Amino acid sequence: MLLLFFLFIVVPIAELYVLVQIGQEIGVLATIALLVLDSVLGAALMRSQGRAAWLRFATALAEGRMPGREAMDGALVIFGGALLLTPGFLSDILGVILLIPPTRALVRTLLLQRFAGRVAAAGGTGGAARIFTFGAPRPAGQRPTGRDDDVVDSSARDVDDRPGELR
Repeated sequence: MLLLFFLFIVVPIAELYVLVQIGQEIGVLATIALLVLDSVLGAALMRSQGRAAWLRFATALAEGRMPGREAMDGALVIFGGALLLTPGFLSDILGVILLIPPTRALVRTLLLQRFAGRVAAAGGTGGAARIFTFGAPRPAGQRPTGRDDDVVDSSARDVDDRPGELR
């Protein structure tokens, strides 16, 4: 609740205050021109950083690696670009922080440290999703609960692969 109050009340009031102060110092038209200019530059920066993040994501997939860092960078680039397109100088500062690679890496590290115990991945088959939460391990001997936790017995055998022979 406090976060929503901060996001929807405090941040817009702070943005308006900064806009009025800058407008009084450099003039209304110069302030508007500056906002338009930083939106255009922000869109160009978002495009280049978004393309770079996408290439790193595709490379990780091609190498068979899980693209966790690359996916998070892509999300931060999108969020940073949205902040730059939003009128206001405070949001522009945060947007630039999220778009520049060294500061984005710092934000990514801080977010991972803050939410490390809360990271959840959904997976499963047949329409039933299982949630795996990474954090505190389950006590020894405690079985997971839920209908997808049945044990399946199976067997395997080696197959002789002969080149050029169809089966």
